Amino acid sequence: MTLVAAGLLSACGAGSSNDSAGSEPAGAGDAGTDATTSLAIVVTPDEGVTPKAYTLTCDPDGGDHPQAEQACAALDAAGVEVLSPVPADQTCTEVYGGPQVATVRGTYDGVPIDATFNRTNGCEIDRWEQLGTTFFDVPML
Repeated sequence: MTLVAAGLLSACGAGSSNDSAGSEPAGAGDAGTDATTSLAIVVTPDEGVTPKAYTLTCDPDGGDHPQAEQACAALDAAGVEVLSPVPADQTCTEVYGGPQVATVRGTYDGVPIDATFNRTNGCEIDRWEQLGTTFFDVPML
C-alpha cells in the first residue's frame, strides 16, 4: 500500500498551496539583501482544535519551534520550490490525507513567503510530506 501511495504521490510533482497558479513563491524574484530565514508557522491539526503557532529561524537555527534544527534541515532539503503553489492545471490524485492545514509566512533565504499547506489531494500531501511532520510538529491522525 505504501509503495502504491508513494508512486501516486510522485506523479503529482512538487508544488505548494492552491492560493495561486504561479510556480514561484510570492516575491521569489525580489529577494532582498537580507538572506535570512525567519518563518511563522501556524498548524491546525483538525477542525475545532486550537492551532499551534511557532516561529522558526535558520542559520542559526532557533525560534520557539520545538525541533528547529530538524525543521530547518527539512526545509533546506525540500528547497524553496516546496513553498510554491501547486499549478492550477496540475493533475493530482484524489486522495484525502487528513484535515491538517498549515500556513507558513515570513522569509526563506531572504525571499518573502506566504504559503498554505493542506492534505486534500495527492499533490498537497506530497508537499506536506516533503517538509515532514517535524517541520509542522503535528502528529498525523
